[in-house]
Amino acid sequence: MHPDIHLTLHHARAAELRAEAGAPGPVGARHPHNLRARLGWTLVEVGLRLATRPETAAAAH
Repeated sequence: MHPDIHLTLHHARAAELRAEAGAPGPVGARHPHNLRARLGWTLVEVGLRLATRPETAAAAH
């Protein structure tokens, strides 16, 4: 199957499922500050802190 056709079918099916669920759009668009997003950004912050060298982190404070 051609990739463009597959993507079009995916979007059509997603729209059908949203209509059945009564949802106006994607979940992230309705709840931008949900728990999953906050947890994800917290993990990114922790990862960046772990990835920084100690002398660089001390100089920033």
